[in-house]
This record gives sequence, structure tokens and C-alpha cells, in this order.
Amino acid sequence: MKFKLFYVWLTVFVLAGVFFSCSKASEDEFETAPCNTDNIKYVADILPIVTTNCYACHSDGTETNGISLEGYQKLKIQVDNGKFLGVVSHAAGYTPMPYSAPKLSNCDINKIKAWIEAGAPDN
Repeated sequence: MKFKLFYVWLTVFVLAGVFFSCSKASEDEFETAPCNTDNIKYVADILPIVTTNCYACHSDGTETNGISLEGYQKLKIQVDNGKFLGVVSHAAGYTPMPYSAPKLSNCDINKIKAWIEAGAPDN
């Protein structure tokens, strides 16, 4: 009986260790698909990221904290004041976004950075 109980507890601890060792940070370390940040376009690359991850709380119908990111001009305001990159990259001093959701992938963040570094064109 003691040996069965020992193996049950051992299995629980091993499975708990595996479960809790997996995280978004661990997933990012093992991203295998190449991330192309050359010639990033607003419509093709940035808009899908923003639509999927931001519009639930920051579209014209749901302007959380008075912020809408719907449409290029509204997103550009947050880009120009530095808040957009700060919140999506979880930089110190910014509220991490998406709120109560996993951080964007390193690839998506790198695409946003590349687009901003290129002047955040409306293309």
C-alpha cells in the first residue's frame, strides 16, 4: 500500500512540474517559424495583430479608458506618443496589454517594432 501511494504522489509531482514549467515565455523561446520583419505593411501585417488582440477592448464600440485603436489614425496617435509599443512589449511603466491575456508573441512584437521604426506608414 505504501508503495502505491508513493507512486501516486510521485506521478502527481511530476505532472505538476511539467504543467507549471510550461508558460508563454517558454513557448517564445522555442518559436521555430521564421519571423520576417522586412517590409512590414500596416494592412497586411499590423492590422491583423491589432484586430485580433486589441479590438475587443479598444475599438470604436468599446473604447476602454477612452482609447480606440480602430483605424490607422487612432492607432497612430498611440504609436506616436510611445504608448502602443510600451504596452504591447510590457515595458516598465506601462500597463501590459492585452490586459489579462498572454503577451503577444515575440514575432508580433518584432513586427510592430519594425513597422514603427520604418515610420509607421499607412500602407
